[in-house]
Amino acid sequence: MPVSRLKFESLPHAIFLQRVSGRQTATTLEARLGQGAFLALRLVDLLASDHAPASVDAFHYQWVATDRFCRELRAAATEGAHVHGIASSAADAHRLSDVQLIAPALFAYAHFLEDELRLEEAIDVLTTLLVVVGSRLLAADVVAAHLRFARVHRKLNRFDEAEAAYVEAGDLATAAGDQYSALLSRIGRANTVLGRGNIAEAERRLQGILADARVAGAQDAEARAEHGIAVALHHMGQAAEAIPHAWRAFELYEEDDSRMRALNDVGIMLLSLGDAVGAERALAEVVRRGGGRESTSNALVELMYCASFKRDHVGFARWRERCEERVADMPPNILADFYLKQGIGQARFGRFRRGEAMLKQALEIAGAAGLHEFEFRIERIMAGLQDCERAMALESQLVTEPVMQTDELREVSESLAQLAR
Repeated sequence: MPVSRLKFESLPHAIFLQRVSGRQTATTLEARLGQGAFLALRLVDLLASDHAPASVDAFHYQWVATDRFCRELRAAATEGAHVHGIASSAADAHRLSDVQLIAPALFAYAHFLEDELRLEEAIDVLTTLLVVVGSRLLAADVVAAHLRFARVHRKLNRFDEAEAAYVEAGDLATAAGDQYSALLSRIGRANTVLGRGNIAEAERRLQGILADARVAGAQDAEARAEHGIAVALHHMGQAAEAIPHAWRAFELYEEDDSRMRALNDVGIMLLSLGDAVGAERALAEVVRRGGGRESTSNALVELMYCASFKRDHVGFARWRERCEERVADMPPNILADFYLKQGIGQARFGRFRRGEAMLKQALEIAGAAGLHEFEFRIERIMAGLQDCERAMALESQLVTEPVMQTDELREVSESLAQLAR
């Protein structure tokens, strides 16, 4: 069994030690950050209510050793500051007998790891938060922890775990009278339904949530519902109807990374309609603004795809190289998408053997991660690879004749042109 799938109880925080057991030596910054996280979280474990209380001296000696190691990391990297902050918070919590003091540092580190697409590690930190602090968390923090726990599981395509956490978060939010968090729980559950493949049901639920969010004046929930509807419509092949919803989400979101995810989806949808110029404007803006790692990685993959769509050899090679710099940190869904779209690009340039090799690699990654939608899509493309010349000729027509027929689509296109100036 891989270290990352060991149960929390059997080897706590083993996921961080993978950084040490990889190709890198124990002296690299990445490996030392993993070691520091392991040590800091082991210190936090001593505060758990079900853990035999550590003597003052025992905790002190472990804290001194952990602090000495983590202090060197504090100035070396943003993650190092998070790790040292956890160790310091653990010391304060032990000294003041208040375990709640470690919650902010654990929340912040989990958020950082999620943004960096270290999803298994984020799960470990959130699990530590719920296990160690548990019932002593404030009600709002318990709901927030379950919502984030659910979201990370959903990103890992662990839909059963995500569904359970969303349900618990929703029940807790409703009991506390937290209408906004209850809406987030419903949105998360609808997106889980979407992830399972029941697209029409997901879109139906999200339309209802959108109406409730507007009545409640919950702008962020409204933005998330709009974004979800856009994704559902796009999956149903209705990109022209989806784009205005994605653009409204971009306008409604206040948090930058969420705005960039919506803008990234606008670019993908525009390209599916043949508007490569508009797509590149949206995606290049995502890369230029430099949001979270996930948004930027997705945008780079799509820019590579845009270049192959336009038969731009130089652009395709440039964006492919930018993507390859991030391969080690890509989660399975983005990694499979990268090889899938690289394979399509190679075929578009007439390099069918190389394209088939990339598609096989994408299929292997998707299969190992249980990404069934990716598997079906890749298999369909591979089956028609020999007859792709006719499809390529059709794409060439789309490049010069983008579909921009509705007033709403024209408005989005004009807004993107203004955004890129």
